Amino acid sequence: MLQQPAFGRRLRQLRAARGMSQTALAGDGMSTGYLSRLETGARRPTSRAVTYLAGRLGVPPDDLAAPAAGSLADVLTLAASLPERSTDAAVDAVRGALAADPDADPVLRWQALWLLARVRRREGDHAGERVRLDELVALSEEIGLAELRVRGLTGLARCLRSLGEIAPALDAAVTAHDLARADGLGVQDRAGALLALVSVEAEAGRLPEARAHADELTGLVAGRSDTLWAEALWTAAAVRVRQGEHAAAQALLDRALEGFPGGEDLVLWLRLRFAAARLNLQRTPPRTDDAGRCVAAAEPALAFVGTAALRQELALLKAELAFHTGRRDEARARLAELAGDEPRMTYRDRVRLDVLRHRLRFLSGDDTALHTLRALALRAQADASLDLATELWGVVADLLLTARDG
Repeated sequence: MLQQPAFGRRLRQLRAARGMSQTALAGDGMSTGYLSRLETGARRPTSRAVTYLAGRLGVPPDDLAAPAAGSLADVLTLAASLPERSTDAAVDAVRGALAADPDADPVLRWQALWLLARVRRREGDHAGERVRLDELVALSEEIGLAELRVRGLTGLARCLRSLGEIAPALDAAVTAHDLARADGLGVQDRAGALLALVSVEAEAGRLPEARAHADELTGLVAGRSDTLWAEALWTAAAVRVRQGEHAAAQALLDRALEGFPGGEDLVLWLRLRFAAARLNLQRTPPRTDDAGRCVAAAEPALAFVGTAALRQELALLKAELAFHTGRRDEARARLAELAGDEPRMTYRDRVRLDVLRHRLRFLSGDDTALHTLRALALRAQADASLDLATELWGVVADLLLTARDG
């Protein structure tokens, strides 16, 4: 027997999961007013209405009698059972079920928000990711489970760092780390919090704290060879780069490159090679041959895990490589290709792109590019991204020397 308001909730959930408006579902055989009253529970459905609506939705009439409480669990189970790149097909269903059933179990809602945030991150949509993570962190507080609170705050810290919002990222990362330690959580959660904390501390220019936490992190994952271990080595290498210890950074990154199998996480495998390429370009003088080999090794993997964010990151690396090998026209051409795309980069990579563009302008005789670079450095300082600001002032000084010697 079809009972209200359960029928209305189920009907609304199925409609939303398919992205249908009330007008589209009602069609020519039902008024939208009647459909609206069915969804709110103000009217009991007739058997004729049930048959009609089931046909419009493409489901058996019995499906409309299923309890709405199980709908979010159903679509989450479907999404979780699909391979990583296939989850896009289930994302709309999860989003629809989440919107249609606001009274669903809070833990199920947390899982749905986590999935949607993860998809946004994979696509490079960090602003969209933040919206979901803000909801998720608030829900974590309501649920009260330490593990969920730490995971939510860790994800938020990483997202805020990608957006260049360093001060709030640092607050979230410190809180996650303190909670993980105080509640004695497992290695996965403690290491995840440390990964976020080290990255944000380094970005904020707090290098002694970042180094100490990086050492804590690598000690925590010693003896492993999984994604957590590889990310820990990569993060520790990034700290050493900022401290000017390029040889030590290279040794850590080489361990990750050699010891991490691509089959476990191909995206991480690919991004480790991006990191190695960038490290080689940061050496003095740049090791362009080594950087080129890293780029060449990474590029074929895009056919399997390519997203707009990864393709743009690779295009920027290729432009930087062309610049450092004196192929300025090629660098300009690659930047022109990027200009036509919707940006899917982190804040730091967007700044790197702007820096390369303005360096090329300056070398072509446009002195205003130097003023723009100074403005970028001042903005990075204001955003508390002190490490990036230092890098930018270094570029400004290099261009001034070039102008003096030229």
